[in-house]
Amino acid sequence: MKPDTRLVHAGREPQKHFGIVNPPVYRASTILFPTMAEFERRQERKYTSFYYGTHGTPTTMALTQALAELSGAHRALVTSSGFSAITQALLPFLRQGDHILVADTVYAPTRMFCQGVLARFGVEATFYDPLAGEAIADLMRPNTRIVYAESPGSQTFEVQDVPAIARAAHRRGAVVLFDNTWATPLNFRAFDHGVDVEIQAATKYLAGHSDLLMGVIAVRDEALFRRVKDGLDEFGDCVSPDLCYATLRGMRTLAVRMRHHERSALEVARWLAGRREVARVLHPALPGDPGHGLWRRDFLGSSSLFGMVLRTDQGRAVAAMLDGMSVFKMGASFGGFESLILPARPERTVRPRPGDGVLIRLHVGLESVDDLIADLDAGFARLNAALER
Repeated sequence: MKPDTRLVHAGREPQKHFGIVNPPVYRASTILFPTMAEFERRQERKYTSFYYGTHGTPTTMALTQALAELSGAHRALVTSSGFSAITQALLPFLRQGDHILVADTVYAPTRMFCQGVLARFGVEATFYDPLAGEAIADLMRPNTRIVYAESPGSQTFEVQDVPAIARAAHRRGAVVLFDNTWATPLNFRAFDHGVDVEIQAATKYLAGHSDLLMGVIAVRDEALFRRVKDGLDEFGDCVSPDLCYATLRGMRTLAVRMRHHERSALEVARWLAGRREVARVLHPALPGDPGHGLWRRDFLGSSSLFGMVLRTDQGRAVAAMLDGMSVFKMGASFGGFESLILPARPERTVRPRPGDGVLIRLHVGLESVDDLIADLDAGFARLNAALER
């Protein structure tokens, strides 16, 4: 089946629920066992069923089945937030004395976790140039356990050669983790490109309505699933069935929303590329972008999130622009129905951020493109007026 059809039908078994279209919400902490023998064998259910509420309910299972089908994964797990999916995917593969390679353009909390928590527990992180490709092999050590990639890069949108990186990592026995929140599995098939563990913030596009927090960890095979599942159990990370239900409901419209996001974002990005106030638009689906070739080779589409570098670095003028926006709102998220805009200040160790002017990140929601462009146009008028004072 095509992805649109899979999203409509995945995780649904109406025949088990009196013909009801959507899986019901099973709320549970305690799960009962008919006999002492069954109770004493309860941990046999660990990987296949339920024995306490922290391990999920049938609602959780419906969602994880749908997520695995969407990604083409062996199995999937859900966590309490996108950030928890990152940390809970990393920790099962690391111990004191290990080394990890991390893309220099990752999500800021990922960087902070590697530099802070992992460092405190004796794991060393090296940040690599996202454009390294197969040359990442030169940074591998005997104790390198993980290569952590995110493409396009957070805030600056560099595209990585994920297949080349995966080949280099696998030759040295390292596991490849990949944050696929920007593209979703609709637009980047992570497992087809050599990824072992795929991470997503379901908070963003999957749920799609800016009203919940959830993370997803999808894995290539059963051994990886059990390793990550054991790690989740050790930390007690779990998700309420109500949030699982809401995310599953959001996924039914994911394909429709992503196509709308993509079309609208590209239209806005092209308009911005023609503005004199903009030094550069950071969007890999634009033909002039440095990462466009890799994006075109590996991706099936784009999303709502991109950036622009202004020709000015005057914070007062940029504040005049952003403070007066009426359709775009300022908030640190993306993937919802509403458009967002904010100043971005990425930390970089290896690759400097593009341009000297203020970097602005935009998420293009489901509003009319005409209204979004009019809002930006008025914002540029305020920017120019402030610069002339």
